[in-house]
Amino acid sequence: MRLLLVEDDESLAAGLKQDLSRAGFAVDVAHDGIDGEFMGNEVDYDAVILDLGLPKKPGLDVLADWRKQQNTVPVIVLTARDAWNERVDGLRAGADDYLGKPFHVEELLARIDAMIRRRDGRAGGSLEIAGLVLDEERQQVTDATGTRHPLTGTEFRLLRYFMNHPDKVLSKNKLTEHVYEDDADRDSNVIEVYVRRLRDKLGNEQIRTQRGQGYVFTGNNRGSI
Repeated sequence: MRLLLVEDDESLAAGLKQDLSRAGFAVDVAHDGIDGEFMGNEVDYDAVILDLGLPKKPGLDVLADWRKQQNTVPVIVLTARDAWNERVDGLRAGADDYLGKPFHVEELLARIDAMIRRRDGRAGGSLEIAGLVLDEERQQVTDATGTRHPLTGTEFRLLRYFMNHPDKVLSKNKLTEHVYEDDADRDSNVIEVYVRRLRDKLGNEQIRTQRGQGYVFTGNNRGSI
């Protein structure tokens, strides 16, 4: 999954990007409100982490303008720990959650996961579908036979996106947008390599090729190539 982090403190942003990347997210960073608003409108992010105290354009205005433009991306706003009025204003402007600074990265990750689960209509904490159980903390998947398969970072992000969108046709470009960061190699043909690796681990029937359109992750576990 691909996140946008809008934070003007470059040291904090660099550290958070490393932490979020280790947790299996592709992360783009903006350091001011104007760049952040533009990126949030141009890219279909899975979630945004938005500081309110931004240069050039306040985070609250960025959020309000996103919502006016019908941009429904899930947003966690970062506020000062004791600034209850900022939290209220952020929620009224359309934020989905908030987190006060300073914070523990584990709490941020938990809030991101909970927010994405709500968006995808999942009540439970684990991602289970078609006999597969994805362990997001260990970045591994357990198949219907109980076999555990370790995943590389790209394999994990790709499989998580597939499992969050079962039985939907997903183009290579769509998958690329959600698996890779903005400055990464965006060659969509690389997706074929990682799909093949997932098929080697999970079986050819799990990810079906929709010729000329992309791929379908079969939620009923009865797919075929």
